[in-house]
Amino acid sequence: MSEQTKGPINNIVELATFYVGDALCGMDILKVQEINKLLQMTKVPQAPEYVIGILNLRGQIVTIIDLGKKLGLGETDLTQDPRNIIVNDSGSHVGLLVKKIGDVVPANMEKSEPAPANMQGIQGEFFTGVYKTESELIGILDVEKVLSIEE
Repeated sequence: MSEQTKGPINNIVELATFYVGDALCGMDILKVQEINKLLQMTKVPQAPEYVIGILNLRGQIVTIIDLGKKLGLGETDLTQDPRNIIVNDSGSHVGLLVKKIGDVVPANMEKSEPAPANMQGIQGEFFTGVYKTESELIGILDVEKVLSIEE
């Protein structure tokens, strides 16, 4: 009996959702180290356009990426109280600047669908798929792809 109940539970992923522009996106909550307000940053000369700076978070240097710029959705408005989603990428910390944070959504990944080539103006290459809730479509962000150096 425990084997039967074990199967579906393994495919349920808690998606931390957030808005990039008007697009609702999500990622596995286990990839999220913390979420915070935009803190004092230092600009980085010669950095790619989507890298808006670095900050010191309790002794850790965190590179901040404007996820809107990286995904081709335009610059995140810093006057609208955006949030940083801090993720741990291969031992270094990266902050993904987003418009606002949404809910945590339990998602059965067996029901996710492949990402369309162009999803609400976002390049589909940055997504592993989409998940439909009763009222919304959540783009499942491929964090590793977003954090890769390639343009």
